[in-house]
Amino acid sequence: MDDKRGRRVVFSSLSFIFLFLPALLAAYFLLGAGSIKIKNLILLVFSIGFYACGGLRFLPALAASVVFNYLFGLLVSNKNPGKTRKTAIFCATAFNLGLLVWFKYIGFFAEIVNSLNIKGLKIPVPTVVLPIGISFYTFQGMSYVFDVYYGNAKAERNIFKVALYILLFPQLVAGPIVRYHTIAEQISCRKETLEGFSQGFMRFLFGLAKKVLLANQLGRIADAAFSAPAAELSAGMAWLGVISYTFQLYFDFSGYSDMAIGMGRAFGFSFPENFNYPYISQSITEFWRRWHMSLSTWFRDYLYIPLGGSRVVLWKQIRNLLVVWTLTGFWHGAAWNFLLWGLFYAVLLIGERYIWGKAVAKLPGFFRHVYALFFICIGWLLFRSGSVQQISAFLSAMFGSGKAGGWDGQATYYLLEFRWELLIALLASLPPKKAVHSFLERREERLWANFLLNWGAPALSLILGFFSVMRLITSSFNPFIYFQF
Repeated sequence: MDDKRGRRVVFSSLSFIFLFLPALLAAYFLLGAGSIKIKNLILLVFSIGFYACGGLRFLPALAASVVFNYLFGLLVSNKNPGKTRKTAIFCATAFNLGLLVWFKYIGFFAEIVNSLNIKGLKIPVPTVVLPIGISFYTFQGMSYVFDVYYGNAKAERNIFKVALYILLFPQLVAGPIVRYHTIAEQISCRKETLEGFSQGFMRFLFGLAKKVLLANQLGRIADAAFSAPAAELSAGMAWLGVISYTFQLYFDFSGYSDMAIGMGRAFGFSFPENFNYPYISQSITEFWRRWHMSLSTWFRDYLYIPLGGSRVVLWKQIRNLLVVWTLTGFWHGAAWNFLLWGLFYAVLLIGERYIWGKAVAKLPGFFRHVYALFFICIGWLLFRSGSVQQISAFLSAMFGSGKAGGWDGQATYYLLEFRWELLIALLASLPPKKAVHSFLERREERLWANFLLNWGAPALSLILGFFSVMRLITSSFNPFIYFQF
């Protein structure tokens, strides 16, 4: 979404915080008071406006997704004959995947065909502009149709409710991927409370701080490392770049999810959690139970289990994992590094399940944690790199085979310049909340502990929100990584 300076109006932009959000809150709570229909209409209009700011040319694809998934939902309802339902679910899947293939993958497939140099076959590579968030809203549309087909939700006859489900602006362009059956009742009947609004606002501010104060700053290190010729990187700078990107991606995406969940809470919606401290994992299997949980469960419920899951013979179990993780990688982008990233995790997960998982489980917790973090960092290297050549050169640098040696002045500069962000990122990726709360509860009779229990989180969120706004005013570096998906 673009503001007047040509930059995207995201949750962490001044135009969103000081223009869009206040206008929406005023309209929602003043004009919509007492009427859920008017509130839903206001949310729908503002959601369309939010998306349209990114370019009116993206609206037709979004409108087609809403209309066709609404119609498919009616056709797959159990009130229709079985043949009609099966035909409709096939057409719904073909339509949604076709939408993704055309906008996201058609150029990639055309380039592959042309690279084969088949005599007489030359496919023109179309120039297709990728609609913002198409992977997310397409999966939400499919989720609605699948839920109706499997009997987990009733077919909605009011197209505006389906539209609000798909277009609801907090989760429209970067998730979390919300299932229709989890918020269907909230669309028709929900109640906003002062407590819910205040908690949602705090969650938004904490997410904003994750994004602006941590992800954006660590992104500078990652960009410096990944934009430099990999052959010129020292081992220290290569590792610093990968570790910084590991933190950047987490705080960028989890920060966005926090802001989305917080805004949903303020308007009476309960969105699912998307992250659960993934970097404390002690295995790759555990990591994927904690990272981007709405996507993982989507593939599990709508692809892995229908393929047979782990209830089939061994070779089919391995096939199912390969299919799911190949498509998970491909979902993130039409590029070889994403496919390699998906296959990388498929191999690790298959290995943990059938080969070395029991041996890893016997290791002390510290070594299990190191094992998981090592492969997570390598995975993010595959994810971030622009080519197989860059991956190879980066790995060479990381393990001491690069020309620049083990450490250099560039690594020293970035480590010292961003030392506090790196330290805070490390601490913020850990789950100290329960321990701190328990510590304060044991000292609740003391004035300072009582104050922190009741006012610590609100005060901290306001302080972080203030510094986040100050950072936005003074800096123009504000990318959102997951908007490309």
